[in-house]
Amino acid sequence: MPQTILYIPEMDCPTETVLIKKRLAKFPQIESIEFNLLQKELIISGQSLNIGLIQKALAEIGMTGQVKDVQGSFNSSTAQITAVSSSKKEWLLLTASGVMALAAEIIALVSHKEQTALIFILAGLSMIMGGRETFKKGLLSLRQFSININFLMMIAILGALVIGEWPEAAMVTFLFALAEKIEKYSVDKARRAISQLMQLAPDKATVQNEQGQWIIMEANQVQANQQVRMKPGERVPLDGVVVSGHSSINQAAITGESIPVEKNVGDPVFAGSVNQQGSIDFRVTAKYENSTLAKIVHTIQQAQSERAPTQRFVDQFAKYYTPLMVVLALITAIVPPLLFHVPFYPYIYKALVLLVIACPCALVISTPVTVVSALGAAAKHGILIKGGIYLEQGYKLKLIAFDKTGTLTIGKPVVTDILPLQQDTEAKVLQLAASLSAYSEHPVAAAMVLKYASSDYLPVTSFSSLPGSGVQGFIEGKQYYFGNHRLAEEKSICSPEVEALLEKLEKAGKTTMVLGAEQKPLAIFAVADRLRETSIPAIQQLHKLGVKTALLTGDNKTTAQAIAQQVGIDEIYASLLPQDKLSAMDTFLKKHGKVGMVGDGINDAPALAKASIGFAMGTAGTDTAIETADVALMDDDLQKLPFFILLSQRTRRTLTENISLSIGIKLVFFILAILGMTTLWMAVFADMGVSLLVTANGLRLLKAKAP
Repeated sequence: MPQTILYIPEMDCPTETVLIKKRLAKFPQIESIEFNLLQKELIISGQSLNIGLIQKALAEIGMTGQVKDVQGSFNSSTAQITAVSSSKKEWLLLTASGVMALAAEIIALVSHKEQTALIFILAGLSMIMGGRETFKKGLLSLRQFSININFLMMIAILGALVIGEWPEAAMVTFLFALAEKIEKYSVDKARRAISQLMQLAPDKATVQNEQGQWIIMEANQVQANQQVRMKPGERVPLDGVVVSGHSSINQAAITGESIPVEKNVGDPVFAGSVNQQGSIDFRVTAKYENSTLAKIVHTIQQAQSERAPTQRFVDQFAKYYTPLMVVLALITAIVPPLLFHVPFYPYIYKALVLLVIACPCALVISTPVTVVSALGAAAKHGILIKGGIYLEQGYKLKLIAFDKTGTLTIGKPVVTDILPLQQDTEAKVLQLAASLSAYSEHPVAAAMVLKYASSDYLPVTSFSSLPGSGVQGFIEGKQYYFGNHRLAEEKSICSPEVEALLEKLEKAGKTTMVLGAEQKPLAIFAVADRLRETSIPAIQQLHKLGVKTALLTGDNKTTAQAIAQQVGIDEIYASLLPQDKLSAMDTFLKKHGKVGMVGDGINDAPALAKASIGFAMGTAGTDTAIETADVALMDDDLQKLPFFILLSQRTRRTLTENISLSIGIKLVFFILAILGMTTLWMAVFADMGVSLLVTANGLRLLKAKAP
């Protein structure tokens, strides 16, 4: 379904989203409407949309819709979140409004009169200077038959004027306007956290042209495979691979690594990281809009637009809460005077207080602020979370399953043993194995190519990959296969001699591969990988959090046991094909409920998709694994897993606190209003206070630190 994204700078509060939805309901071409409040985005889906008419309809309710990148891709001009700041003139008018409202209150208190000419003038001027936006938005709501906070506040202010409470009406107007300004500022802080991430990559790059000259170009015009030069102190404009030079690069903004990383020829560099010392040239591997930084930004934007479970609950609650409070206010104003013949004034006043209490803004805004703050904190630590739902569910994980190669281990094994079984030399069998391996992306295949250290490959025809087993192909008209222990058994070449050699190597914790032709084994190869430094502490921390661990690997049981014993994993499942990992995940889900899966390869993708939360290794992982997973660990640091769970726990706790505060304080003031123990301006002050409190509480997550 085609989508159009409109940036609406006036969209600050959930009340505006309701107004927009009502106005656009008249367009039959619109299939669905979504809002990203923190980015001030309206996402419209539908065929043959007339954007001009939609923009005109938005203008009728005081909104300006600016078209953004329809594809949602990153670029410096359209993907930037703009924080709307109030002008000095607006703050001066608001200050004057407050001074006059306070003066009117003091004069009324001292003189015991609320309806003198001076009070009328002071209160009137205060409301004109401070209440223009409130009344403007309230009238728009009235025209659209939409009950929102601006409409409720307008009625409350007018009601106070009707019953002669001019000083209070002025104070209510000022306090509400002040609350709106401060709320905008608080929400802008959350926006800026993401905006700063977007501005990391520079707009310019020093690029070598076809004539070999170095010229400065717009970064978004640079193509893949072009060469870029970096000087010390410059930010990296694009993703690439170093082709000459040496330097240390601070890539904390992308991977969360606190220590600069040494970069030599062949090492990757990421857009947005900082070249600290040394000059390097690198070959561009991805265009500006496809860089790792762009993907991080786009993923966070998408994550913000997807409502988390708590946010869906809050939205539903607010949908029924506000109309119910309005009905209660009407009953309070009308029923007692009519039935019991008591004076109208006290009950109308109580009803006006109830209208102020009916505002759900604090409750509704606190949830997205909390979620986006946590997403921003996670990104700052090199954890890319693709939606609030995963952030909220992380604390529920009971078990996390791990792939072995490239996940628990570095994924760059080296060849340790070459054992020819026939008359061939080591050089010959290595050439055959490397020729077949050159077509594969598996880490073991890379080890063979590295060991061979030559480009003199034998031509391979009819090559095919055997997922979870190995590879096969024809060389000089003869079929060869190269794969793991399971493949050797499938080909019926596991003689007692072969089994004995395989068992000896596997007991040493090595991964074994067999090269065969027709029904004959030609050689056995052994490769050894080393554990990541973070594997053991990560598993220990997960156990402390009460999370069980499991190993799912295509390697044989002996090798799997050797690795699992080193890191302290609870359960071991070896010799698994991709479909076996999927079956194991089904079993885990039935037994434990919420289960995570960590992997880096194509063969992990089915299990990553099936898991409650899939975690991909961001640097070592394949594009398929990263696309399939729900969370990417950008620096392949497994200790980010316990941090993710702790952040999820803290986010859940913050959401619970915010909802409890919002509803609890509303309930207290509801009771006080019924008992006649609160005033209009006190209710507004409390509403402002709780809005600021829950927003500030949510923003605290931006400073979350890994233990």
